Formats: sequence, C-alpha cells, structure tokens
Amino acid sequence: MGSHRTHNRLILELGDARRPRKGAMTDAVNRLTHPDTTSEGSPSMAKPYPAQLECDIMTVTGVKLHMRPIRPDDAQSLVNFHLQLSSGSIYRRYFAVHPELSAKEVEHLTTVDYVDRFAYIIEDGEELVAVGRYDRIPKTTDAEVAFLVTDHYQHHGIGILLLWHLARAARPNGITHFVAETQADNRGMLGVFRDSGYPLTTSIEDEIVSLRFPIQSTEQSHAHFLRRTTLFEPEEPGDEGSS
Repeated sequence: MGSHRTHNRLILELGDARRPRKGAMTDAVNRLTHPDTTSEGSPSMAKPYPAQLECDIMTVTGVKLHMRPIRPDDAQSLVNFHLQLSSGSIYRRYFAVHPELSAKEVEHLTTVDYVDRFAYIIEDGEELVAVGRYDRIPKTTDAEVAFLVTDHYQHHGIGILLLWHLARAARPNGITHFVAETQADNRGMLGVFRDSGYPLTTSIEDEIVSLRFPIQSTEQSHAHFLRRTTLFEPEEPGDEGSS
C-alpha cells in the first residue's frame, strides 16, 4: 500500500480525525494547489457528460435526493457546499484547516474526464449535500476513492451509495480495484467499506488504515446492494454487477 500514498492520496471524511500522519497536512493542500492533471494509463479520451448515470436515491431516513456526475458548471454549488461544512469535516477531508476553495481548486474538482477522474454529486433540491470521487493511479487499474458529505446528512447511508455507484461507473473504464485511507478510529467510514460486501485487504500504520479491494460485483456485494440500494435506479438493481 505504500506506493499508493505518494500519489494524489484522498482522505476519507466521515468520522473523527485526531492524529494526522506526518506530512499529511502538506500533502493534502498540495494535491489541491498543484493538482496532477496528467492522464497516464488512460484507456481512452475524455467522455462526454454521462447523463445516463443520473438517478434519484433514497437515504435510510427516507429522504429522496438526486445523484449525478459532476459538471464544470457546478463550481458555485461546490463553493457553497464547502462553506457550509464544519471545520471538523474539512479537517477530516484535507488534514488541514482549509475553509475556502480557490478558483483553481474548484476548476480541478469540477472538471473531470469521466474515465480516469470521475465524481458524483448528490443534491437536495438545489443544494449540494455530498460529493464522491475516484482518481485513477497512473499506469494501474487502481483508483483512489473518497467521499465528503455535509454534516447534517452524515450517517444517512449516503457514503455506501456513493461507493457502489462509483464502482459501477469505474468498471467499464478498466478500473478493477479501489484504494482508500482513513483514520483507525473512523468507525463510520470503516463501516461503509465493511458493509459494501467487497472483500477488503487492510493494513495500518501510524493510526492510518489503508484499504484495497476489488470492485467487481460479488454475490455478497450484490446482496448488500439489493438490501441497501436506492428505490430509484437508472437500471434494474440486478445490473449492479454489470460492467
């Protein structure tokens, strides 16, 4: 897992973060201020906006939300979303105090190719309430995955929905595994991965848990998907395993 930590490491943000690893704060800020925009290992050119991936979802509390791929014109919504986050949520995401996004950061985060870099947003009406994304590690079939959910929607089952939908978007693009890092005491985020049904390989160093798992649908992950999935899907739930 050590090689994954040097490229675009994305910190997962649903829970407490009391002790960042040495150098994590600098790395997190550098990822935004000096983003790597290369597409080494890309299987194809950027895709057009995948409107077919838009869908409505339902939280575990019965709230209907809308999920769709991110677009460049979501820039202001992303800025507003970031401003509404608590300092704790921001710290858990970036391992640093980062109250505002710069114009360069916003452009990087909202402009993706839908192949090597992909992001979903979730909206409650006109309000952006969650973002999930993956970034391919160059010249590999692995991608780093991360989520950020606004404070009042945390623990509503949104993280696991983002994970499943990101996996379904990634598979046709030649991505076979997701990797992630989170704090060892981040029970909520670790629970998302455990509940996904994907077989996890984990290691821990300096209170940081590193995870890697294949995203091909398994009987277990498909059963979990059927049990916890949305009520409003763009395809039949049985297509969760298709790629």
